[in-house]
Amino acid sequence: MLIRDATADDWPAVWPFFHRIVAAGETYPYALDMSAEQGREVWMPPPPDRTTVAIDDEGLIVGSAKMNANRQGNGDHVASASYMVDPDRHARGVGRALCEDSLRWARARGFLSMEFNAVVETNVHAVKLYESLGFRITGTQPRAFRHPAEGLVGLHCMHVDL
Repeated sequence: MLIRDATADDWPAVWPFFHRIVAAGETYPYALDMSAEQGREVWMPPPPDRTTVAIDDEGLIVGSAKMNANRQGNGDHVASASYMVDPDRHARGVGRALCEDSLRWARARGFLSMEFNAVVETNVHAVKLYESLGFRITGTQPRAFRHPAEGLVGLHCMHVDL
């Protein structure tokens, strides 16, 4: 699998799974009816932030990540990232590859840690992946996310030192 920086030309391939994931309403606190243009603005910010795509052996884009400083000013030494994997490509190592790449990027940029502010607690596969890469849950905001099937569930904050 190849992980590379995304280009504007990649968005048409990312949008279908991005839209599918967002519209499902299970893992991201984005507007469920987000347009393609709104999605592109959220997911493909300009440098110094970074967006990547994961490309499988057939040359298809099967996942994407975006990474950035978690805060500005006195908090800009902490990185953050978000990941989306085509739901038809789960359990193939795409998420792990994207997460590992973002951790390498954060270290190379001099970030001291990485933090995820809003990991839906029912997203057990993501929580397990992040924990396997050294992240730990530092707190949970109860009932902070409206899950379409589970109702009000918590959002984890997860952290790893780099």
